[in-house]
Amino acid sequence: MKLHMRMMFMLALLLSAAPLLAEPAPDFVLPSDEGNVRLSELRGKVVMLNFWATWCGPCRHEMPPLQALQERHASQGFVLLGINVDRRFDKARAMAARLGVRYPLLHDGGKKVSGLYGVDNMPYTVLIDRDGNIRYRHRGYVPGVIDTYEREVRGLLVE
Repeated sequence: MKLHMRMMFMLALLLSAAPLLAEPAPDFVLPSDEGNVRLSELRGKVVMLNFWATWCGPCRHEMPPLQALQERHASQGFVLLGINVDRRFDKARAMAARLGVRYPLLHDGGKKVSGLYGVDNMPYTVLIDRDGNIRYRHRGYVPGVIDTYEREVRGLLVE
């Protein structure tokens, strides 16, 4: 039984992080506390979009390690954008502050951008290469996914 569960876990991890064949990332503009952010203006950088909600326990769990990932790679051209889908952005800001999150938070309360990216689970993470192409999508949260993010980000930064 344990072997079967381990195999199912590994299969879920593999399926949740399927690499893609350079699919163009849909452009968008979303508000943040620092002003509007347009994805296409980040061309030339490796961008991670992390869709999340305050009601999502796994989202809260992964946010501090995502902050550390941003800090490790920001100087190499990595940008992490937390895209919150709650209606009330003030709740999202307060929760992020409690968790020590300092990467940019964008508000998608109408879920328009979430729809463009096919978000169907929380958290939902997308990695975009320097040319503006989606290279990885991750649905949900599984233990060890931060290590996977680290490998993928490093790989995209050296391309």
